[in-house]
Amino acid sequence: MKILPADFEGQSIRRVFDETTETWWFSVIDVVQVLTEQADYQTARKYWNKLKERLGKEGSESVTNCHRLKLPAADGKNYLTDVANAETLLRPVQSVPPN
Repeated sequence: MKILPADFEGQSIRRVFDETTETWWFSVIDVVQVLTEQADYQTARKYWNKLKERLGKEGSESVTNCHRLKLPAADGKNYLTDVANAETLLRPVQSVPPN
C-alpha cells in the first residue's frame, strides 16, 4: 500500500492506495477535520467518535465498513486510524452540517 496525502482546500488528508484492490482509503478523521473546520486534530477525533456512535445507532453500514490502518501522525509515528473508501465516506460526510 502506498500512502499518498491529498490536499483539500489547503489541508492534508491522509490516504492510502491499495494496489491489490485498486481502492483509495481516506482517513475519516482528516475528512471530518476539514469539513468541520477544526484546527485541532483531537477535537476532530472526538467529533468523529460521537458521529460514529450516532451512525451506529442508526444502523448505518458506513461505520461497519470503516477499516483501521496504521497511518503516520504529526509526531511521525504510525497509529491505527479509521479509514474508508469514497463510497463509505459519503454517509459520514452527509452527517456533518454545513458551516
